[in-house]
Amino acid sequence: MKTQASALTDDFNDPLITIEEDEDAREEDLWFLPGPLEEEPDDLPPGPRAEPPDTAVIEDWAKAEGVHAAQLARVAGRLGALDDRLLRGPEGWRHRLALIEAANLSWLNGDRVSSDRLALWISMRLSGAQDDPNALARVGWAVRRLTGGPGPKADLAAFLDRRDPENIEDSAERFEDRAGGWLDVMTAAADLHPITRACMGFHLWSLAGLGQHGDQMEAAVTASRIAVSDGSSAIFAPLAMGGAGGLRVSGLPTERLARWLDGMNSAILTAMRTLDNIEAWTGRAENVMAQLSGRTPVALRRTFSQWPLVSAPMAEAMTGASRAAVQRNLAWMEASGLIREVTGQGRYRMWRIDN
Repeated sequence: MKTQASALTDDFNDPLITIEEDEDAREEDLWFLPGPLEEEPDDLPPGPRAEPPDTAVIEDWAKAEGVHAAQLARVAGRLGALDDRLLRGPEGWRHRLALIEAANLSWLNGDRVSSDRLALWISMRLSGAQDDPNALARVGWAVRRLTGGPGPKADLAAFLDRRDPENIEDSAERFEDRAGGWLDVMTAAADLHPITRACMGFHLWSLAGLGQHGDQMEAAVTASRIAVSDGSSAIFAPLAMGGAGGLRVSGLPTERLARWLDGMNSAILTAMRTLDNIEAWTGRAENVMAQLSGRTPVALRRTFSQWPLVSAPMAEAMTGASRAAVQRNLAWMEASGLIREVTGQGRYRMWRIDN
């Protein structure tokens, strides 16, 4: 009987190669299997990318600051000169500049409150039939924040007079969280110049969800305080009294900072000219009124240097003098060409300095 030869023992020299070749041949026949991963085309849409951190925007503003370093230095120098002048001048100068700045900022919201009307409302709570009480209240808030009090970095909610309601829903976004996010970015930008940091904060205001019905006045007032947050005695940096072009929201950080610096430069020059006029008038009034005795003439000069518009009841309240003494000195000052009456009425008369 003849024994059948085994296929496994026919060739002992290369058995494994035969097996691997057979497996490769069988895999080539499996046409329905996908190819190697490196040969597969990437036809899938890109997935969601991680959001950059909130502080990533600081790099753009740091680059903008480097581009405008020379202009920033000039504006900072002029702001320092204004600061020094206010430090040496009477306290009323700051108040008068704050009235002018707040009145100009009111145009950002379309309120268009003049400094004269604002002065009457703040001093005597007097308003005309055409005045919007809410608008006057908003501008009055701006004057209070521009003339003193803790800055926005201490407590932004208290600075803005805004708090979350007690019955706020759990799913609603809280104002404290939005304010905290904005403050975190401002704190992270501590290496930037205060003027640059103020510009950045103004333009990030609405992105942080802090805007209230398009209200830009809050953002501008907050920025004006941040611009002098290095300890300046000016309390605020003028932004709008030379025109609101620097507060226009458009363009890249480099363009926005350039407009901001131009606008602040114009505002500072306007503030300096205003102080020049007040100082010149005060010197002339002191010489003309040197022959008058008593404390009422001195108090009236101080009142007119602080307020753009003064009435007899307002002067009586500000000076503490009697109605007869106030009216007698007002009539003398008007006859001497120091002040002029602007209402043209027999009652409710108003005066302003006559340069």
